[in-house]
Formats: sequence, C-alpha cells, structure tokens
Amino acid sequence: MSLPAPFPSPASPSPSSSPSSAPAPRTAGTGGPTLAQLHDFVRRTAADARLIASLPLDPEGRTWVRLDGPRGSEAWLIGWPPGTGTGWHDHAESLGAFATARGALRENSLSVRLPAGGWRTLELTDDVDRSRTLRAGQARAFGRHHVHEVLNESAGEHAVSVHAYHPPLPLIRRFSRTGPVLRLEQVERPEDWS
Repeated sequence: MSLPAPFPSPASPSPSSSPSSAPAPRTAGTGGPTLAQLHDFVRRTAADARLIASLPLDPEGRTWVRLDGPRGSEAWLIGWPPGTGTGWHDHAESLGAFATARGALRENSLSVRLPAGGWRTLELTDDVDRSRTLRAGQARAFGRHHVHEVLNESAGEHAVSVHAYHPPLPLIRRFSRTGPVLRLEQVERPEDWS
C-alpha cells in the first residue's frame, strides 16, 4: 500500500486513485515559499468548493490526492472520516500549513522544540500542551520540528483539509504519548511511502 508523506499512518490509510495562527517569516535563502505563502495557498485551495467536492471520501479510512503546491512545496488534499487522526508526529525540517475546508479538525500540539536526534524517550513539562479547533475556512501555519496530532473528533461528519510543506517532507518522526512521556516510535522516509 502506498502512503503519502503528510499524515496517513499504516493503521488506517485509504489512498485515492488518481492539498489560525499568524505565519512567521521563513529563514532567508531557502528559495521556497514563506510560511505566509503556504498559509495563503492552503486557505485559497480550501475555499475551492469544486476541488473539495472532487475528493473521494471513504467511510472508514482517510483519502488523499497530491496537489501542486507553491514554489516547489508538497501539498495534499485529505479526507478524514469521523473519528480518524494522525497520531503524534513532526515534519522534520519542513515548514507547513493546513486549512480545514469542510467540518472541523482538532490540533493538539507541543509548544517545545524537540531535539533533532539522539533520544528515544522524553518527559514533557506540564505547560507544553496546546490545543485548537480549526473549522471550515480556518488555517494554521507552523515552523520546523512542530510536533502535533490532527483529529476529526466528529461522530458523524467527514472533514476535508488542505496541507502544504516546504521543503517536501524529508521524513516524518512518529511518536506515542502516555501522560507526560513522549516516545519516538518510528522514522519514516519518502521511500517508505511508495
């Protein structure tokens, strides 16, 4: 089974057959889009009713279609059945943004930058948890090493969202969490998704 880069986990993907906080500036010299450009792209794309309606929705697993992102970024249109989510993960060195096009998505995140490597388990302090709900039309941008999980908590409504990353995802680190303990479980690279 082919897994796209941004979210789908091995437990629940269903690929299709055939993309708020204020954005911060990017570091000079990267040559790609700024966070503001990624944020603008996901908001505009999420407002494209015809595109959103074209995504095939599966009642049990997430569906996705790859999109052309701005200035060499990686972008995805993702459908979320009720009760699905990503699990805790980050996007390594990539900047990112996502917008909800239909329904609502909850993002739980950590307001701390994790070490890039050399650890398997970390104990988090009490003040690092953040949570927000993004309803249709709302977007969020985030910087490198942003650790979060995204969930459709609805009992009966699909959510649809648009995501963009730059540079295209070099890897995703997946984590498990029990109370304050965050454990690195897996590192996925693009070759693992095809």
